[in-house]
Amino acid sequence: MFGRKARQEQARQADEQLMLACLPRLRRYARALVGDRNAADDLVQDTLERGWQKLDSWQRGSDMRPWLFAIMHNLHVDQRRRPVLATVDLEEAEAMAAHAMPADRSVALDLEAALRLLPAEQREILLLVVLEEMRYEEVAATLGIPVGTVMSRLSRGRERLRLLMEGGKGARPDPAGSGAASLKVVK
Repeated sequence: MFGRKARQEQARQADEQLMLACLPRLRRYARALVGDRNAADDLVQDTLERGWQKLDSWQRGSDMRPWLFAIMHNLHVDQRRRPVLATVDLEEAEAMAAHAMPADRSVALDLEAALRLLPAEQREILLLVVLEEMRYEEVAATLGIPVGTVMSRLSRGRERLRLLMEGGKGARPDPAGSGAASLKVVK
């Protein structure tokens, strides 16, 4: 009896160490995915909490990272589906207003802003492949989609991102605010 308890405790500690080793990558992906540091930290915390609760569903001996990323992806999708009232701290709003640039002044898009303009499906795959260096098969398993879908979304996302990073040549934000860029015909 005592030996079994000791083995269970060792297994629990090993699982805990594996989860902690995934923490920096989970944080990085969440921040790139969500954009807001506090919301990203909340997403990581929710992911770890759910992972710990569902640890028995993880296949011991397999890589824990794709399993945790799948949990994070599902939590993020659930959060996107829920209507949220956006709020800004009063001091933060005043600071943003003080540093605001005139609306008619054109501003070059940086990578983070360009990523925000991508559809969520393309942004998620780009971040997992490029930032997290996951293989297509791992991304497919994480998101629950076929490998071919991963490849086509990645290709479209890279192309759209390239157009956006070139200063909008051929791409402009969707006026409806959906985040999708549209192509315009140039003669």
